[in-house]
Amino acid sequence: MTADGFTKARTMHFPRQVLAGHDVVGEIGKMSKDFELGGTALLVTGPTTGNLAAKVVSDTLADEGYTVHTIIIGEASKDNLVKVEEEAKEVGAAFLVGVGGGSKIDLAKLASGNMRMPFLSLPTSASHDGIASPRASIKDGGNSLSLNANVPLGIVADTALIVKAPYRLLASGCADVISNTTAILDWELAARLRSEFFSSSAANLAKYAAESIIDNAADIKPNLEDSVWVAIRPIIISGISMAVASSSRPTSGSEHMFSHVLDKTAPGKALHGEQCGVGSIMMMYLHGGDWGRIREALRLVGAPTNAEELGVSPEQIVDSLVHANEIRKDRYSILGDRGLTPDAAERLAKITGVI
Repeated sequence: MTADGFTKARTMHFPRQVLAGHDVVGEIGKMSKDFELGGTALLVTGPTTGNLAAKVVSDTLADEGYTVHTIIIGEASKDNLVKVEEEAKEVGAAFLVGVGGGSKIDLAKLASGNMRMPFLSLPTSASHDGIASPRASIKDGGNSLSLNANVPLGIVADTALIVKAPYRLLASGCADVISNTTAILDWELAARLRSEFFSSSAANLAKYAAESIIDNAADIKPNLEDSVWVAIRPIIISGISMAVASSSRPTSGSEHMFSHVLDKTAPGKALHGEQCGVGSIMMMYLHGGDWGRIREALRLVGAPTNAEELGVSPEQIVDSLVHANEIRKDRYSILGDRGLTPDAAERLAKITGVI
């Protein structure tokens, strides 16, 4: 301890290199060499992505002298995580490359952390901000867990590749980042009322990312690579804000709690970012903010703004609002300790046009 009693210390891990733009997938071999990574790579990918990008990644790494193995895997579940780790051990992998959407990157991210080896993130879609974050979602039975994980050593975001994915995924990623607006308000509230640690640097990064999407929402459209270029940097920066905070706090608040309950009440109906976007409309109303601006930005990017567009019932929306405060009891939000009554939840959803 110092003479004045100061003992604070914190570690922050960031991607060392981020490469984004047109036709940059072929640079992953050079990036791996720049990082002086070992000789065997394991690509973690899916059946659709495998045809789209994994072959290019494999050939590029092989051209740089790497031995490359590929595992084609399904959803981010505990069982599949074990399969990835077993494959990595069997082939003697020195590093992992997540090639695909969020679930494949999450599996590579978690496996690399558990096995203490680096991983590279190569998204083929951008449905949420996990491209760059130190958090990963994984299914364990009927529950979806958000866990600490490795930050990618490097990120290669090829806009020519991502634009080929269904546009709904990009719109979902934009909605996920837009929802930072209410996550930050919840964090500020927790700092004021519960003296929770608050990082203005992390909050400012998350807010910048959200405002960048909102300000440019009208320019983000289907089948335009330029739209991916506009959206991908804020999505990556949103993920990095979590690394600065050493927490998901700057990007996850009451709107995410609502989404996690909706995952249980209406599983498989909507994407994570879509649900968080709709949740953010309602939570912004509770904060007394401009919820109409959030709704309009979501509409412009083509993300859902109500229950019908999410594919869920009004009853499922209300039920998810009522029980949202039961998620992450350690994380104070605008929902408070007691949450919303069914009548208050229904009124909130109707006022904001969600039902």
